[in-house]
Amino acid sequence: MDQTTELLSSFTCGLEYEDLSPRVVHQIKRTVVDTLGCAVGGFHSEPATIARNLAGAVTSSTPSRILGTQLYSSPDMAGFANGVMVRYLDCNDSYFSPGGGHPSDMIPAALALGGPTESDGRSVITAIALAYEVFCRLSDEVVTGEFGWDQGMFSIIGATCAAGKLLGLNQERMGHAISLAIAPNLPLGVTRTGELSMWKGCATATATRAGIFAAQLAQQGMTGPKEPFEGRRGLWEQALGNSVQIPSFEKSKGSDDFRILETTFKAYPAQIHTQCPTGIALELYPEISSADIASVLIQSYNSAVSSPTTEPQKWDPKTRETADHSIPYLVAAALQDGQVDANTFNEERIHDPALRTLMAMFTMEEVPEFTQKFPEEYNCRIVITDRSGKVYEAQAPYHKGHRLNPMDDGEVEAKFRGLAADVVSTKQCDRVLEQVWGLDEAQNLDSLFDSMVI
Repeated sequence: MDQTTELLSSFTCGLEYEDLSPRVVHQIKRTVVDTLGCAVGGFHSEPATIARNLAGAVTSSTPSRILGTQLYSSPDMAGFANGVMVRYLDCNDSYFSPGGGHPSDMIPAALALGGPTESDGRSVITAIALAYEVFCRLSDEVVTGEFGWDQGMFSIIGATCAAGKLLGLNQERMGHAISLAIAPNLPLGVTRTGELSMWKGCATATATRAGIFAAQLAQQGMTGPKEPFEGRRGLWEQALGNSVQIPSFEKSKGSDDFRILETTFKAYPAQIHTQCPTGIALELYPEISSADIASVLIQSYNSAVSSPTTEPQKWDPKTRETADHSIPYLVAAALQDGQVDANTFNEERIHDPALRTLMAMFTMEEVPEFTQKFPEEYNCRIVITDRSGKVYEAQAPYHKGHRLNPMDDGEVEAKFRGLAADVVSTKQCDRVLEQVWGLDEAQNLDSLFDSMVI
């Protein structure tokens, strides 16, 4: 077992609920509220329906519940279907460091095995905390995107650790589970370039599926390569050119030093770099009619402006997946509609010629100072000039939901209700929220899953 595998498997097997501070536990419950809101909001989407139909056709001797239904599937397929629901709206949380991504994509792994293992709420909470630590601390050190890989590279490791924890794997088998997750699964960054397909919202869900499968294989005694990270042709050499600083995972009991406290919630159902521009455009909306706009200058950091600058698809999106990654599209929609929600991405709106007319007045540019401050700050400035020459300007360093501009519990609940409003009743929202806020006292996950049946 190489050093990285040993470090991860030791940390996974050693972490206990008692190691989590009350603040960490509360943040995990807040995150589950946010994540399940995204799942309910994405329930009727085409990708979620496809995944649910496939999962519902599978039977298993270890049945795992499919969110929003009375149906069961195998744990890996339930994890996949639930992950697609969570990810579809692109409204679940984010973590940005040198790497980064969407760590709540791994929560379906904990839910998928929490049921069949009859785990209590505290065990599931511990598994979620674990997945976040693995994903985020690896992301702190390794910029996978610069090497052409997708964020699923690390979410599969976090999902495997969460699954293995709930399966009760010992350290040796946990090491094999991690190896069995890594060796067959290297996700390509092409998933998030050009015109985006349905797969954009499914890529990390399949990482969850593979992570659960790897943990199940190891539980049965399957072995994997001994040095999946540091061995010859291992992950560090093949995918990242061996330029890796292995992170520390040391924890003190009751510590607040958990990465889930540094994650970011989203106020709008769109990619993380679009959050600040969208919020600023909505702030400016009451001040100027879109019909009076002569020009719009959007200034931000390199990671925000590079995609629209280099990919013409972001200026003329044809799919929901491309539109929710397009700053020009979202700013135009905000300036015309005064709101950005799921309806912003229906077929008619995406192809509206009026949005293209407005976007043609846009210019985007990088501000080096903003790039230097990212990811600590998500700076964006929008400068609008009307036909008379009057200038309207607004700037923000943090969007609503950023850890330095956080949503309070009431706002997290309001987001949940807003995402779920077209799918379930107010009373059902109440029941789901009651179950999640009491997750640390739950004997199992049955009542939570029952509360979500659509």
